[in-house]
Amino acid sequence: MCGCNRLISSSTHNTCIDSIFVYLFKFYCLRLKNYNDPIYGFISIPTPFISNIIQEPVFQRLRRIQQMGLSHYVFNGATHHRFAHALGAMHLMRKTLEILTSKGTPISESEREAAMIAILLHDLGHGPFSHALEGVLIENVSHEFWSLSLMKMLNDKYDGKLNLAIQMFEGKYKRPFFNQLISSQLDMDRLDYLKRDSFYSGVTEGNISTDRIIAMLRVHQDELVVEEKGMYSIEKFLLARRLMYWSVYLHKTSYVAEEVLKRIILRARALLQNGDTIQASTDILYFLSATRSSRLQIDMKHYAAIDDVDILSMIKAGVNHHDPVYSALCEMVLNRRLPKIEVSNEPFSTDFIEKQKDKAVSKLGIPTEELSYFVFDGKMKNMAYNLQQSPIILIDKNGGTKELLAGSDESNLKMLTKPVTKYYCCYHK
Repeated sequence: MCGCNRLISSSTHNTCIDSIFVYLFKFYCLRLKNYNDPIYGFISIPTPFISNIIQEPVFQRLRRIQQMGLSHYVFNGATHHRFAHALGAMHLMRKTLEILTSKGTPISESEREAAMIAILLHDLGHGPFSHALEGVLIENVSHEFWSLSLMKMLNDKYDGKLNLAIQMFEGKYKRPFFNQLISSQLDMDRLDYLKRDSFYSGVTEGNISTDRIIAMLRVHQDELVVEEKGMYSIEKFLLARRLMYWSVYLHKTSYVAEEVLKRIILRARALLQNGDTIQASTDILYFLSATRSSRLQIDMKHYAAIDDVDILSMIKAGVNHHDPVYSALCEMVLNRRLPKIEVSNEPFSTDFIEKQKDKAVSKLGIPTEELSYFVFDGKMKNMAYNLQQSPIILIDKNGGTKELLAGSDESNLKMLTKPVTKYYCCYHK
């Protein structure tokens, strides 16, 4: 072979090698756009922009936020995170939009992507242990507020590419059904968390048929409706939600664990305000401090950095704190040595509560003013279906519409519209 041929062969060889590397790199990137979900199988990420959002640190943080708070203290398998739930809800949104399109509802590509982004980010603002510390770690502020604030932060970074998603999230877009798919009594959020939480907790009552429910959805005059033949699937969904709340989400043991967790935060804040110190991350201390800034951008910087790890680290260190109240509370949660909780359909009498306080004083040797950390009572409420809040609408084959309750012959459904209140009292064993 002459030198010229060898040169051409070498050049061709290098080009082939480069092509192979490019192919392998693209294949690797393609693999990153698929997530193997135990509920739905492979979840594919539909657009490069959504893939970029998922890679944002503020979204990856959801991997470190427990979906069900301290429910794993009762249901050992319930250790899944908000990250998986967000992907699952996005997956259901994608399937729903495909079905609505097949039924004649025009949906543009920009609307499709925006709706998936909105549901993907709907829980972006959850703090450590999800609902357990909502309104306590950051006083009187909901996770929805933080979700919207963090979405706007991402929108600034991406030069307004989330504008439409934010409109849908806030319910300001001209086509209401998009917001109803994101936040209503029959949204993708509820469909995913019921099925997912049922799977991980092992409580089968929540295992709803998401495929069947989604297949029954339609859009009528830009409002989300359910085909009349899907009425019984919706009834089962609402009943499953009620059963999951009373058997899982409001289970008395995980409930008292989360109440103690709240009191750890309250005690830590009280200690700091009295000039004491605790061992915690800078970001946690920022929100426990009475002198924190009122500037939202500074708040968001700290909020986007906190997760379950910060709280667990604080609790582990708190077990050895010199304050006996703080130390005892931390030990209760860390080692699952929880107070006793009784649940009743009627409020507990003052005599019963005072008796438990007297026992706590003698057993724990704590001052009377500290008793509220160890003996406390309250109530928990749940209503599976609220007629005053975005009622579910049925549509018949002739295009007539009616509210779900009007079309149902099930007395059970009427019961689901009534609020249920239960009372609890927690005290030292």
